[in-house]
Amino acid sequence: MPKILRIINRFNIGGPTYNATFLTRYISNDYETLLIGGCHEEGEADSLHILEQYDLDPLLIQEMQRIPSFKGDRAAYKKIKQIIQEFKPDIVHTHAAKAGALGRKAAFACKVPIVIHTFHGHVFHSYFGKVKTSIFKLIERRLAKKSDGIIAISEIQKNELAEIHKICPASKIHVIPLGFDLEKFHLNKIENRKITREKFNISQDEIAIAIVGRLAPIKNHSLFLDVVEKTLAETTKKIRFFIVGDGEERERIELRVNQIIEKHGRVIEMTSWIKNIGEFNSGMDILCLTSDNEGTPVSLIEAQAGGLPIVTTDVGGVKDIVLNGETGWVVPKNNISLFTEKLVLLIEDETERLRLSEKGWDFVKSKFHYTILVKNMEEYYQYLLNKKKK
Repeated sequence: MPKILRIINRFNIGGPTYNATFLTRYISNDYETLLIGGCHEEGEADSLHILEQYDLDPLLIQEMQRIPSFKGDRAAYKKIKQIIQEFKPDIVHTHAAKAGALGRKAAFACKVPIVIHTFHGHVFHSYFGKVKTSIFKLIERRLAKKSDGIIAISEIQKNELAEIHKICPASKIHVIPLGFDLEKFHLNKIENRKITREKFNISQDEIAIAIVGRLAPIKNHSLFLDVVEKTLAETTKKIRFFIVGDGEERERIELRVNQIIEKHGRVIEMTSWIKNIGEFNSGMDILCLTSDNEGTPVSLIEAQAGGLPIVTTDVGGVKDIVLNGETGWVVPKNNISLFTEKLVLLIEDETERLRLSEKGWDFVKSKFHYTILVKNMEEYYQYLLNKKKK
C-alpha cells in the first residue's frame, strides 16, 4: 500500500486546508496518508475544527511559520525529515510555499521516491518587492526541477507558472482544481437566511453585501471600502455591508469603517471570523472580492454554491471559477468605477441578482466538489507511481 505524506503550510481557514482535509479523509483505502502542517497565526482563524469535523488528527509542527525565520525554518525542516524517516512515504505531497520549500527539501534529502507540490496561489506579484520576488522565483525553479510533478489549481495559474514566471515547463504542470464539501451552502437556505438576518438585524428591504477573507494587504479592503462609499453615493436602496475575517490590517480597516459609520450611519459591520459561513452566506444577497492576487478564492466557490451573485476583481484563477456575466461580474483590479457600477446594478435590480444566482450551484458542483478532486488526485498519484516503476 503506497504511503503519502501530505504537508501543508499551516492550518488556517482557506483553500489549502480544505484541499488537504478532503484528500486525506476521502482518498481510497489503497493509500495510507499522514497529514502534517503548521499552526495558524495570530489574527487568523484556526481551522482545526474543520479537521475534527472530518475525524482527522494531523501532526502539528509549531516551528513552521509563514514569516521566514532561519531558526524556525531549520527546526521545522529537521522535524519534517524525522517524520519522513519514521513514516517512510512513497509520495511526499506539499501544499503552498513554505511547506513546499521545507517539505520538498527534506523529501529530496531523504530520497523519497516521488515528490510533488501544489501551488495554492503564489507570491510572485503583489506580495513583495522585486528583489525578494526574484529570490522566491529562483528557489521555486530549483525545487520544481527536482520535483516529480507540479500541480496548478487552474489553467490560468498553470499559464502563469509556465509562461509568465518560468517556474517549470508546462508539460510538468498538471491542473487539478480544488474540491469542497458544498452541500452545506446549498441546503436549508431559507431557514439559514432567516437565522442570519435576525442575528444581524437585517430588515427585509435591506440588501446585504459581504466580503470574506483575511484582513491582509493582498485582499485590498481599501478598494472594497472605496466601493462602499461610492456605492452609498449612487443608490438610495437600503444597504448593509459586512467584512468577515480578521488579520494584520484590522486596526487600519476599523478606523476607515468608523469614518464611514460616522458619515452614513451603521451601514457596515466587521464580524471577525464566522465558523458557520454557509449559514451566514444564506443571509447575504451579494458577495464581493477585491484582492490584488489569488489562487482559487474559496469564498467565491462557496458563494456560488449558495446562489449568491458575485462582483470580483480579475486576479489569479478567478475567471476559472466564476462564469463572468452568468454567475457574477469579473472586473479589472483597482477599477473602482466599474466595480461600483456592477455592484449598484445588482443592488438596484432584483431580477439581475436572481439571474446570476441560478447557475452557481450546478456550475461549482460539477467542477469543485471534493469527490472530483479526490478522483483526479488518485489518478495522478497512480500515474506517477506507474511511471516510477518503469
